[in-house]
Amino acid sequence: MDGFGTLALVETRLFLREKLAVLGIFAVPVVLLVGFGMIPGFGSAQKNLNGQIGTEYIASLGIGIVLVSIGLQGVPMLIAQYRERGILRRLGVTPVRPLTLLTAKLAVYAGAALASAVMIIVVSRVAFHVPLPAQPGWFALSLLVGLCALFGLGMLVASVAPTARSSVAIGMALFFPNMFLAGVYFPSDDMSPGLRQAGNFTPLGAALHAIRDSWQGLGVRPEYLLVLAGYALVTAAVAARYFRWDRA
Repeated sequence: MDGFGTLALVETRLFLREKLAVLGIFAVPVVLLVGFGMIPGFGSAQKNLNGQIGTEYIASLGIGIVLVSIGLQGVPMLIAQYRERGILRRLGVTPVRPLTLLTAKLAVYAGAALASAVMIIVVSRVAFHVPLPAQPGWFALSLLVGLCALFGLGMLVASVAPTARSSVAIGMALFFPNMFLAGVYFPSDDMSPGLRQAGNFTPLGAALHAIRDSWQGLGVRPEYLLVLAGYALVTAAVAARYFRWDRA
């Protein structure tokens, strides 16, 4: 097994030891789905959701919550911890490059996010007869680009935060506005036109719109994918420019 494979295996084991993180990624979205799915009438089309099935809407929200939680909480905190503990610096004098560790860690997180999304789809289908995504290709593309956008934002936080504690604070400062403007707390259709438009330009808001539209079979409006791609490219470039392997 090469260095990347070994690190990916180690990072997977470390990830699975974090019980709270595993529960947050895999259990919370399912509990949310089951809780709302048991509400009488929620499994039918909802007028305030533009005709989308209630359980389908909650399932898409669950996927979005997983993406933003890993991207803005998990990624910046753990990478900042690795820097603060000197792990990235010590790897610089070993045959394993620090970049390989970061890539392995991001790959584990991406795998966990995708596995959680698949689990949400399966549970919603089996337990509540929610239709599978009507446009699976667009759905997969929306999920992947959304993941890249939120992971890129998380890497940007990790690159500028001087400590693990500050990375948590910055991540949370971005987490809650994203959740609000994306319509997680209450449907974006009930917001004012200004807030609704602002939410369309947040990474989570654009990702949720693209995921919901492709799930319903409405296609994906190109502007959502362009917003997500813009976030992914810009944040990755800035994070690479200012990323520090050691504490300042």
